[in-house]
Amino acid sequence: MSRSGLGAFSHVTVGVASLDQALGFWADNFGLGVRDRREGPDAGLAALWGIEPERISRQAIVATPTSSARRAVVGAMHLVEFTDPLPAVRLGARPFDLLPKNLDLYTTDMPARYAELEAAGHWFRTRWAEMAAGQHRFREVQMPAHDGINLVLIEAIGPGYETAMSPRGYAGVGPLVTIVPDIGVETLFWRDVLGMRTTLELELNGPVIERTVGLPAGAALRLRVFGDPAEALGRIEIIEYQQVHGENRYPQARPPATGILHANWQVADIEPIRARLRDAKLPFAEHGTVGALYGSGPVLSFFSPAGFRVEVQGRN
Repeated sequence: MSRSGLGAFSHVTVGVASLDQALGFWADNFGLGVRDRREGPDAGLAALWGIEPERISRQAIVATPTSSARRAVVGAMHLVEFTDPLPAVRLGARPFDLLPKNLDLYTTDMPARYAELEAAGHWFRTRWAEMAAGQHRFREVQMPAHDGINLVLIEAIGPGYETAMSPRGYAGVGPLVTIVPDIGVETLFWRDVLGMRTTLELELNGPVIERTVGLPAGAALRLRVFGDPAEALGRIEIIEYQQVHGENRYPQARPPATGILHANWQVADIEPIRARLRDAKLPFAEHGTVGALYGSGPVLSFFSPAGFRVEVQGRN
């Protein structure tokens, strides 16, 4: 289709039990900053998500600090504190269960960053590992964050991953990782329906990936990453694990649960995306104009084949 598709996402929405704890985690460890915040119930978001306004108590937008408050935000986190939240999406989950799994932050000098976090008392699944992928090398380590989030720190060595870093040496969310049952079906959705560009495609197996991810012996994975090739942040990574079968937890990734919930794209005009969805005969909901902390404009929402929620908002 020739109609304009999606690029980098603006933010991922993360439900939290304590906004103060979450803000401290991202600021103290990674140097990410608050772009905006709001106190109290939010009728607009509540209507968008189908919950009572009082279930939303506080919220903030967290992103890589920039020199200009006017710069478009990509790869940010929309942290929403819920009153009486539901359990974390990943509570009790296995590494290969079907759900929004990881927030990946880019960093530099992985050995130094790892040593700093370890000295600060943080726990890691394993020591950082290095993997080769064509013209790139990736150094990666996984650590738990607040509200059941699996945080992956990645040093990407090679072209195409240049981005601004915080004073502590980290960027905002690069890929948001979703675990899917069928990578082929999911690819048709992100690439062909939504018009997103493929930025990386890999198949990984062997002892290193088994230890890094926490997979049983003999398991493997296929992954694809979609986004804007000119923007390292705000990408969607889909992973299909092989030789294992995971529980579908996507229905639990809904407000007011805690953890990774969904992603939001900001576009100049939502009509091209509406037309793409209609051409593909995919269902979507129209929510009218929503005034939110991150902007005001008409919103469409829909789901990937695996069950990941997507929100697209036009800018008024």
